[in-house]
Amino acid sequence: MTLDPKFLKKVREEFPTVEADPTGRRRSFLDNGAGTLVNVRSLDREVLARIDWSANVGNDFTESKGAEQTIHDGRQAVADLLNAGKPGTIVSGESATSLLFSLSYAIGKELTGKENVVTTGYEHFTNVSPWVELGSNGLIEELRFAEFDRETGELDIEDLEGRIDDNTAVVTVTAASNLLGSKTDLKRVAKLAKEVGAYFIVDAVHHVAHGPVDVKTIGCDALVFSGYKLFARHGSYMYMRPDLVEDLCPYKVYASPAHGPEKWEWGTRDQAMFAAIEGAIDYLAWLGNPSAKTYPKAGEQRAKRVRKGLESVEEYEQGISKLMLEGKGKVPGLNGIPGLTVYGSKDPARTGMRDPTFSFKLKGYDDRVLAKLLWDKYAIAIGAEDYFSRVPALFDAKTMVRATFVHYNTPEEALSLLKALNEVAAKKKR
Repeated sequence: MTLDPKFLKKVREEFPTVEADPTGRRRSFLDNGAGTLVNVRSLDREVLARIDWSANVGNDFTESKGAEQTIHDGRQAVADLLNAGKPGTIVSGESATSLLFSLSYAIGKELTGKENVVTTGYEHFTNVSPWVELGSNGLIEELRFAEFDRETGELDIEDLEGRIDDNTAVVTVTAASNLLGSKTDLKRVAKLAKEVGAYFIVDAVHHVAHGPVDVKTIGCDALVFSGYKLFARHGSYMYMRPDLVEDLCPYKVYASPAHGPEKWEWGTRDQAMFAAIEGAIDYLAWLGNPSAKTYPKAGEQRAKRVRKGLESVEEYEQGISKLMLEGKGKVPGLNGIPGLTVYGSKDPARTGMRDPTFSFKLKGYDDRVLAKLLWDKYAIAIGAEDYFSRVPALFDAKTMVRATFVHYNTPEEALSLLKALNEVAAKKKR
């Protein structure tokens, strides 16, 4: 199944603010990398959980039992999204940053200070700072960054392999660069990590909305993502290999549970967070079979439907990426706009190697001035910052302009951005 125009209309009806912002202004929302719009199913589930299951867990009355069940069901939904199997493999947290710090602290307790950690050159600082801190505390000797091709944005896998040795304790990589869109070959990296007995960790925050994420196929020990990057609310989730959930020792409050994901979680859980993510994941299952009258049962059935839905998303978004690079008719793509520098892959034949994330600079324009112009004149919501990424500095830049598409964006919205950039570039040239 592909997202044809008729079905795309139904998809957009699932997102209350997709056509206009809260003031009623019609616009194209292309800042999805900073946080997607909220799906109505996620919103409805969250509201009901806040009203019906507002009590704390651990008691015998109805609201408490309802809160417990909501949390369990949310964990199972995330397990289905990631093909992780059981809900006990899913840990929740305030953010992906908090979860990676918690994980790095636990791993740090096992280290001697002689080990190293290997990551990529295009990471978000969420997957850098926790490992820098281990070095600052003398728990690792070195944090090593694998190079990426500055022209294509693709990871130099041979360089990464060369940085891994017998003292490598952790290999931790992003599934896709949040600025370049470049996908990492996770299965190949997993093999390299396992050859030296290192933990393999994946930051899937930027990629999770763009295609299937299967922790069993990847072969990772842990993987994190955030709900607000997946059509839900803030709050994040971490898959951990079942034995690691038990064997690693996180920092925790003394009286909190000693086993299961609860031992990793700081403070009382927000049941509405789990309800929201289950709603978003059921939406993805709907994408996998929109003609079905009922939701699939939790577990393998839902996991298969979610995967099918995200495969459709991936296919559709590759078409958006190709359109952005090539253009259409008399509208040049990013590759043909005078004075525009695009960062990351520019090859329309290699859209399978990238998510639909496009970072660029336009000669003669400050990035924030350009973003404001695109909003004020063309009603295009777009970002201009450093995105907490290592990448801008590697190109001697402080910021970049970034457009990030997801599957509810239309080809017309892509063309509106291309037309605006072509027009702005032409005026600057004159």
